[in-house]
Amino acid sequence: MKTIKGPAIFLAQFAGDAAPFDSLASIARWAAGHGYKGVQIPSWDARLFDLARAAESKTYCDEVQGILSEAGVALTELSTHLQGQLVAVHPAYDLAFDGFAAPQVRGNPKARQEWAAQQLRLAAKASRKLGLSAHATFSGALAWPFIYPWPQRPAGLVETAFEELGKRWRPILDAFDEAGVDLCYELHPGEDLHDGITFEMFLEQVGNHPRCNILYDPSHFLLQQLDYLSFIDIYHQRIRIFHVKDAEFNPSGRQGVYSGFQPWAQRAGRFRSLGDGQIDFGAIFSKLTQHDFDGWAVLEWECCIKDSEQGAAEGAPFIASHLINVAARAFDDFAASGIDLAANRALLGIG
Repeated sequence: MKTIKGPAIFLAQFAGDAAPFDSLASIARWAAGHGYKGVQIPSWDARLFDLARAAESKTYCDEVQGILSEAGVALTELSTHLQGQLVAVHPAYDLAFDGFAAPQVRGNPKARQEWAAQQLRLAAKASRKLGLSAHATFSGALAWPFIYPWPQRPAGLVETAFEELGKRWRPILDAFDEAGVDLCYELHPGEDLHDGITFEMFLEQVGNHPRCNILYDPSHFLLQQLDYLSFIDIYHQRIRIFHVKDAEFNPSGRQGVYSGFQPWAQRAGRFRSLGDGQIDFGAIFSKLTQHDFDGWAVLEWECCIKDSEQGAAEGAPFIASHLINVAARAFDDFAASGIDLAANRALLGIG
């Protein structure tokens, strides 16, 4: 077994225009000051990172690594969550997601999709130059508006959506394969890949591609009422990235999983700072360690109640307290009697 690395933090929810969140050097020092040993960088945030430059320049990538090293943190992964979302967008969401794209492709869904796919290809190249082994993203969605089977879906609708999704992602997965990097989809409501079944449907469409993998975030599973521990047993061979995010689900006589269009603070299911929710992280870290996950434990902070600075300060010690130093020897070695083939055969009665 292997020991999970950490604690680390995803910088997307903290980046801003004010110090120390407005540059990579200052936000890296801030993270290190809270006890984090790694950072996951949102590739779309120009205040922290230049994706196009990283894809082409090893010198720039070395500079990024140098900045982080000087601050005392490592780079865990890059993220293209926002760009990945734009690889597949149902027309109902065109306006809502257009702001994720570069200004020159907004209002043009075809150009926006092509731009998003190119962003992913740049991320593959950048990840290779940075010496990374995994990358975080979203799948986008064509079928999500039809998540509830009413009105009755036309036969073949979902199959057609996943076939198209596979066609769009297959060349991107090939680019990541060429770069030697695993592409990890965060299974997330709002994406066509949001649970184990939909991941399997997609995996079939991309020919069980070896680079098609999973970013495991139990918070999204709790809110769906999916067994997030059994998920690890089933899919551990595809889990390459781990977001440590807490959540709670408190249904009532008035609302359940769908939460009645309420804002986050009034929803039955809501994200919480680490330790404030219901997720059994002790069991999660045990299962991931048992299954030889050797990636980073990365805090993704989201909470509708607690301040982000407090959440970040509490997150590092919380993760650190759950890291398991794997056993170097069996706990009952003191009672070992050594190997004696003749004695073993005698004990079994086989002479």
